[in-house]
Amino acid sequence: MPTRNVARPALRAIVSVTLAAAALGLPAGAMAQTAKEQELEARVAELEKMVQQLLAEKKAAPAPAAAPAAAPAKPAGPSIQAGSITPNAAPNTSFVLTGFAKADALFTDTEHADVPAGAGRDFYVPGATPVSGDAEDVDFHAHVKQTRINFGTDTILEGGDKLSTRFEVDFFGSITGNERVSNTYSPVLRHAYVTWRSWLVGQTWSNLMDPATLPEAVDFIGTTDGTTFVRQPQLRFTKGGLSLSLENPETTLSGYRVATPAAPITADDAGWPDLTARYAFKGAWGHVAVAGLLRELKYQTTSASLATTGVNVPIDDSTWTGTLSASGKFIFGKDDLRWMALYGNLGRYVALNFANDAILDSSGNLESIDGWAGFVAYRHMWSNQWRSTLTYAMQEYDNDADLSLTTNAGSPNKSSWSATANLFYSPVPKLDIGAEYRYAVRELENGTDGDLGRLQFTTKYSF
Repeated sequence: MPTRNVARPALRAIVSVTLAAAALGLPAGAMAQTAKEQELEARVAELEKMVQQLLAEKKAAPAPAAAPAAAPAKPAGPSIQAGSITPNAAPNTSFVLTGFAKADALFTDTEHADVPAGAGRDFYVPGATPVSGDAEDVDFHAHVKQTRINFGTDTILEGGDKLSTRFEVDFFGSITGNERVSNTYSPVLRHAYVTWRSWLVGQTWSNLMDPATLPEAVDFIGTTDGTTFVRQPQLRFTKGGLSLSLENPETTLSGYRVATPAAPITADDAGWPDLTARYAFKGAWGHVAVAGLLRELKYQTTSASLATTGVNVPIDDSTWTGTLSASGKFIFGKDDLRWMALYGNLGRYVALNFANDAILDSSGNLESIDGWAGFVAYRHMWSNQWRSTLTYAMQEYDNDADLSLTTNAGSPNKSSWSATANLFYSPVPKLDIGAEYRYAVRELENGTDGDLGRLQFTTKYSF
């Protein structure tokens, strides 16, 4: 500033005069009486006045305006790292890890013998309900085998397409553990597949199945008697509500007049994949789906026993069969109604293979076994934390009695049904505590039957 340039020389002059007077030994008062000193004093007074004025102006001046704040960044959604967090993974990939821990306790009471060792003790298997033997006391069984882990990846490709993978395991079906000491069980594969655009390749639910209709249950499946339940490798195309798939084939057979439950035949001889088509109509009201299955049943062997006489003959026969399905979920406020109806050659696709796909006649030809099945389930929300589901499920088959034995050991499954009622409580989100009672009946073709009552408790936390 100009005033600051004027003030500095004047101040230097005052200091110089004062120092000179001190050096000569002259008093300051004598100096002030000279004409030149009077001029300097006047100039100093003027400078002091200018300095005071400048200080007053600086104090009164407004503060400098702050630089405008930068506009907040626009949210970009979940970030996807440009470089993978693992050395060998693709860039632009996000990772998914979900699942749940689940503990179950089951009290089972049967009319006849104990439920045979195996899956029927862990969850409801219609074909495992005993139909003969002495009455047994209530059996208690506990496990954590339904605990589940699901890992997945989602990769954004150039152009914006997404490529996803999913891999899921639980511990049902493991044969490596026991209940004597550690109750240790190995993981068992459930799902493993890749999706890109409209395509899915890998193992997951059959396209004939409608997973969205499965009701909430303490049991592993719930409405087992009347629902499709199959996971298998497949190639699936989906466009809107339409989905088409080619799926892994398998044929389960009963031998001619051979003890059916004791000697099922599994034949992996089909030359064509199972073909399915499904269309779903969806809205705020829920959804309805219709589906169909077309497949080849085939059995080839160089020697098979067709009768109790033990005669062995070569067999090479096949037949094509079909299945129709309709299912849905209707929403009523917070409540919902779920249902399914099936007709045709149900076999291994329904009720955990309660009935086989076909039976051999006396000449070694395949005769398909047809039937019908279905369920209905209503869920009511008592509050945000309490809810209940009531279910009824059934199945029935048209067996050729001339091709089967009539003893209990050999008579094929004719029908089964079960009804359940449960109550769930969720004290915090994703923590479910539930209790469920089931009554079930299984009947053979010869009229022999047996029932099962089961009270099951569960605690499940999802993450």
